[in-house]
Parts: sequence; structure tokens; C-alpha cells
Amino acid sequence: MPNFQTPFELHIRVGAATGTINETLAGATGLSKTRLKQVMQKGAVWLSQGRQTKRVRRTKKIPPTGSIIHLYYNEALLDQAPPAPKLIADEDLYSIWEKPCGLLSQGSKWGDHHNIHRWVEQHHQPQKPAFIVHRLDRATRGLMIVAHSKKVAVAFSRQLQTRAIGKYYLAVVHGHFPATNKTGFYKTPLHGRSALTEVKPLQYDPIRNYSLMWVRIHTGRKHQIRLHLSEAGYPIVGDRLYGQDDNRHDLQLTAYKLAFTCPVEQIDQAYQLSPDLIMTPKRDDDLRRLDGKLQLADTCDL
Repeated sequence: MPNFQTPFELHIRVGAATGTINETLAGATGLSKTRLKQVMQKGAVWLSQGRQTKRVRRTKKIPPTGSIIHLYYNEALLDQAPPAPKLIADEDLYSIWEKPCGLLSQGSKWGDHHNIHRWVEQHHQPQKPAFIVHRLDRATRGLMIVAHSKKVAVAFSRQLQTRAIGKYYLAVVHGHFPATNKTGFYKTPLHGRSALTEVKPLQYDPIRNYSLMWVRIHTGRKHQIRLHLSEAGYPIVGDRLYGQDDNRHDLQLTAYKLAFTCPVEQIDQAYQLSPDLIMTPKRDDDLRRLDGKLQLADTCDL
């Protein structure tokens, strides 16, 4: 039997006499049916039929002969309680949410209960299907669009492809960014693809040697803002991947504003977090001194 404390995966080809997926996995692993029901609900069980592989959540489903059941079991991940996002606006066919640090934008083969679209599907009232439109890093807080129909999700995806959705951020970085109120651009290619990040310093704290930055991304590369600012010598406070070893703070990067044309009503829309919700120190109030001028970001949509 597998060691349940250690993540493992199991792949079972279905024979003619196989029972339900739940029964099959219980017999193969020693996990209880109750536990496996939880595991299936959290998206860690998949079924391959022909060329298709999909998550399966119905415990009483009897898999066809020749199909393959996949179990991806990570006990620590499955038992993790995801932080709840906050509803900012419900526009019927899409909604705007504030994603907290620690909540994922999408799931993996190991489960999807800790990502925003699954959380919205399970908790939003009235219940609706949820489709991811864009992504934020796990450690990044801020605004996200969740579509509630495939048609609207496709429409938003087209806007993303044509760079028609304005995505604005605020970041607290280490160091003194020179030339306050002067806009700059970073164009270093990332992951073999072009990338463009627009930045503007708003305020400097000489005591902590922190700068508050307004940021707009014109492309959507993985870790784009974090990489461009780090390569420039101004890593984001709390960035333990590309920055300094500072465990006092969560990543001080917030997607504070979204602007786009509503794909339903065809009118311009903009959603923005309140200034007092933007920067969140983890263990002390080192960053609170920056809160006083966050309203400056409202004037920086260039």
C-alpha cells in the first residue's frame, strides 16, 4: 500500500469486472470510500477514455472497460483549506473577484479545490459555471475576471489576445527608483517570447528603502512583473523566488485595476480596489507608511 504521507499517483486500467471508480480505488489503495469521495470532489481523480482525459467527481460512475483511472494523491495539498476570494461585482455572465495571496488561478492534476474558478463554482450564489479568463501568480493578490459562460470566456480571451484588457498593478520594491513620476519600459524577452512592462515610481520611503510602483503589463508572460523588476535591480518586497530573502511580508504585488469593454453590453468597464485594500504587511507595519499616497495611482493610466 502507498504511504499516504508521501504524494503518489496510481493508474489503473479497467477490466471487465471492475466496479465503480470509488470501489476500484478503495481496493487498490486502502483509502476509505469516504476519503476517496472527498478526493474526487477536490479534482484529484481522472478518467482516460480514448484520447480524452477528464476529471471525474461522481463516485458511483462505472468506468468503461479499457479506460484508465488516474489518482493523484497529495494528502497535504488535499487537506489544504484555500483562502476565500471576495466578490467585487456580479455582472451575471461574468463576475469580478479579489483573489487573495495563496489562492491559485488554476488547478493541476493533483486537484482543483484550491483554485479560484472551482471556489466560485461551489460558493457563489446563485451557483453558476465558472471559466478562467486570465491568471495571477499564487502569491499575487488582486482582481480577476471569472466568466460564467463559454461564449463570454471566449470573448474575453479574444480581448486578451489583442491586448484590449488593461491590467494595472501596484508593487512595493526594494530600492530607490530614480526620477519619480517618469514612466519607463522594460522589454527584455521572457521565456523566449517578447514582453513589455510599463512602470512609474509613485513614492519612496527612505527609512525602509522601498519604492511604490505603478505597473501596467502589455503582455502576459509568466512572472513578467517580478522578473522585469528583479532584473532591473528592484525586486518586489516579499518575492522569495526572484528577490531578497525576506520572510516578513507576503509578495507586495497587487493587481489593483482592470479595464475592458464588456463583451455583453459593449460598454467600457473599469474595476478598482480601494486604496486601503492594496498593500498588506505580513508581520509588521513597515509598509503602512506608503498607504497615504496610493490614490496617486488613479492618475497614472497612461
